[in-house]
Amino acid sequence: MKLAILLCALLLTSPARADWKPIEKIETYTVSGQSAEQLYLSIGEKGPVVGAAGSGRRVIAHTFFKLTWQRDYQSQGSACVLKSARPKLIITYTLPKPAGKLDPALQARWDRFAAGLIAHEKVHGAGIIDMVDRIVAFSTGLTAENDPGCKKVRAELTAYLDQLSRAQRQGSRDFDSKEFGQDGNMLKLIAAFLGGG
Repeated sequence: MKLAILLCALLLTSPARADWKPIEKIETYTVSGQSAEQLYLSIGEKGPVVGAAGSGRRVIAHTFFKLTWQRDYQSQGSACVLKSARPKLIITYTLPKPAGKLDPALQARWDRFAAGLIAHEKVHGAGIIDMVDRIVAFSTGLTAENDPGCKKVRAELTAYLDQLSRAQRQGSRDFDSKEFGQDGNMLKLIAAFLGGG
């Protein structure tokens, strides 16, 4: 499956995580219905809202992350060295969940649909983890001469974080465009769920 191959490729290109691990959580929102069509309509009504306040749109599933840091800046003479940067990354996947028991045939269709959704969202998660790994690799040992207040190091780090964050968001948008585009995995997944394939 293309999703699995892409996920493996993303994980293999990540620098090794030395002393941190992401925390991954799944949250659900309840959908109702006793047919694939009813469940999918409920997703459209209750799915998570993404985008700016007031102009957001509902999506089937969503990946959100919260990233905080413990950074150890040290002065060495007139230089500043960022000795370590330890992230705390929490990734939350939001997915639909039927409110009640489904008949066995519909449950089987739902299970295939749900597996495809989490596989898609996990690729987004892998991209976030890769970004954090790259930040750790860049940060650790970052040094600036004549920087007693660590302003140069902080400015260089901030510029890199901005660049990497923009690249991660663009990569995520590009992935979604492909997945939801013609012959994309997500369109096929939705069609199979609604069509009973």
